[in-house]
Amino acid sequence: MIPGPHTRNDGSCAFVVWAPTANTVELQIESPRPSRLPMKRDRSGYWQVLIPNTHPGTRYRYVLNDSLTRPDPASRYQPQGVHEASSVFDSSSFTWTDSAWRGIPLRKMVLYELHVGTFTREGTFDAVIGRLAELKELGINAVELMPVAQFPGRWNWGYDGVYPYAVQHSYGGPEGLQRLVDACHRAGMAVILDVVYNHIGPEGNYLADFGPYFTSRHMTPWGPALNFDGPESDDVRTFFIENALYWLKDFHIDGLRADAIHAIYDASPQPFLRELNARVAEFAREDGRPRYVIAEDHWDDPRVITPGECLGLGFDAVWCDDFHHSLHTLLTGENTGYYADYGEISHLVKCYREGFVYTGEYSHWMGRRHGRSSAHCPPEQFVVYTQNHDQVGNRLSSDRLCNRVSFEAAKLASGAMLCSPYVPLLFMGEEFAAGTPFPFFVDYSDPKLNEAVRSGREREFARFTWGGTIPHPKAEETFRSAPLRWEERTQGHHAVMLRYYRTLLALRREHAALGVAERSSVETTGDDQKKVIWMVRRAERERLLVAMNFSAVELSVTPPLDKVSWRVLLDSAASEWNGPGTLLAPVSTGEGLRLRPWSIALFILE
Repeated sequence: MIPGPHTRNDGSCAFVVWAPTANTVELQIESPRPSRLPMKRDRSGYWQVLIPNTHPGTRYRYVLNDSLTRPDPASRYQPQGVHEASSVFDSSSFTWTDSAWRGIPLRKMVLYELHVGTFTREGTFDAVIGRLAELKELGINAVELMPVAQFPGRWNWGYDGVYPYAVQHSYGGPEGLQRLVDACHRAGMAVILDVVYNHIGPEGNYLADFGPYFTSRHMTPWGPALNFDGPESDDVRTFFIENALYWLKDFHIDGLRADAIHAIYDASPQPFLRELNARVAEFAREDGRPRYVIAEDHWDDPRVITPGECLGLGFDAVWCDDFHHSLHTLLTGENTGYYADYGEISHLVKCYREGFVYTGEYSHWMGRRHGRSSAHCPPEQFVVYTQNHDQVGNRLSSDRLCNRVSFEAAKLASGAMLCSPYVPLLFMGEEFAAGTPFPFFVDYSDPKLNEAVRSGREREFARFTWGGTIPHPKAEETFRSAPLRWEERTQGHHAVMLRYYRTLLALRREHAALGVAERSSVETTGDDQKKVIWMVRRAERERLLVAMNFSAVELSVTPPLDKVSWRVLLDSAASEWNGPGTLLAPVSTGEGLRLRPWSIALFILE
């Protein structure tokens, strides 16, 4: 049974809530006409009541055992925040204009991750719509939204949401999200939504009052785990699976990104995540256009992206942290925390060749052997990035890569990502070398909870030996530092970087050999001493060569290829990109190529 309020064509509304441990449940209507009505229980612990003449905007709560009054755990809208009454929302009242939308294949996507609250100064869905034309011009065709489920306080990353079905009211609520998705589809852009099924945030979390949503059998870094494998877990699984389908059906979302699945503990023979992916795939077949589910996972386990019928979890793709870590350490020299496991050219070469870097080798960070080979997995199953919300926000000073390395190294990083055979993801603002940080921020009402978050992050950062003091997550100035300054896009090196990204993305579109490819069409070699990587990309009759210099010195190198003529398509060191000037002839046989420090060059076979 699907929980929540369900409006009907005759103007009535069926209220459904799962509360198997309650002796009585009543529906308390708070507006427009206050009333209190008993609900009827079925054998599975679902309570229902049908109310005639119930219009969208009706405010209500549930009364448990005649004593405890709570908002609806499956609320579709919390217009006054997490502690106040729920509101009826009719998703069918929106007039969609995307009937011709057929989606975008995952392998063709260029993802752009954004946080609605800081992507613009306004911090709303409608303000995002106002920037879609610029993303389209950049070359983006898929927007990935950080979580929008209702969270406590005025600002939050979204991973502390407590109403999985309710769209954050300060962003524009459910109608605002529908407008954004419809506008994206009109612009030819898909929408991926980040969802959190590994935990529920601490403030405003009333799920345990209704039933056994949590279990003490497992613990997560954020507290008790959700009950996906214990007694009465079937209905907990239903709650979250129906949530996933809700986004796809009622909001026309094209795909989901499942947060931190390594923190979802489930020992059942049919894992929750496998069931979730099977249901999404079934819905996509019935609906006639593709839907995707992408995982965030830290285990380097190919079973995550193995089909369910082959006893995998059935995700379509996975975020590849190994690519980020391999690239980041080469550019920055950082070697603390999990970066201690990376830092060699061979690590990035292996990532280009296979996906996962750790395939059973010993990890100093994990203190054990880690990972399994993913060499058999298609490249389209890996999402790669030079930075994302975690890799920026979970740093001591929340500094972006462009503010930590030289302009030349930042250009090398973006080229290394966009010339990879994988699905690329940009984090908002990186395309113009944004000067704003992206710190972690929360706005809990409990001072003790705010302090617990701050001290917890200090302990977490201790293993990185960064030193210094983190910005207080609760402080308003922490949040106010994060919104992008869009005026930067037209200024100095920001404008140059934006033009550079546009050019790289245009080359990726124009040359089939630069897109997501089969592993057999990509050859990657590297030299750990010279810190050079060569990559050959093939597609039909096209042949491209990518040369990357990860050293601080100019190099004269010869690619391990036949002596044929190569024409330069792009050199990041060229003066047009504010570089020191190219040393490459327009056409070369490949002998004695001179590469500037921290540069990437792209050639095409003449």
